[in-house]
Amino acid sequence: MNGAVEAANKNIKKIIENMTVNYKDWHEMLPYALLAYRTSIRTSTRANPYSLVYGMEAVLPIERYEQLNLIDEKRLRALCHGQCYQQRMARAFNTKVRHREFSPGDLVLRKVLHVAPDSRGKFSYKYDGPFVQ
Repeated sequence: MNGAVEAANKNIKKIIENMTVNYKDWHEMLPYALLAYRTSIRTSTRANPYSLVYGMEAVLPIERYEQLNLIDEKRLRALCHGQCYQQRMARAFNTKVRHREFSPGDLVLRKVLHVAPDSRGKFSYKYDGPFVQ
């Protein structure tokens, strides 16, 4: 090669030197140094190695965390909007409902909940009655 590997190793070594406190923990910082090296933009190509290999920009872990926070904020906002919408709809519906009180002896209708086998479709009976409560 033309010294590209040696130059890359030199740059990674500089990154590790800046990140470590003492020389004994360099192996713990190696993945972070490699991530920093692979996602930093080169002046010769004006691109980073990750985008040259994979064809798209790398999403850094901190960016992913920020995206998750934004998603959580959007979900929370949507949830609040949905609850407010449900409350508005319930309030609009409840204004049209007429409250009635029944006392013993009143005649009431009973809603038919089951579908009879000989039902007449939309012409079937919806209520049974009148019954005495």
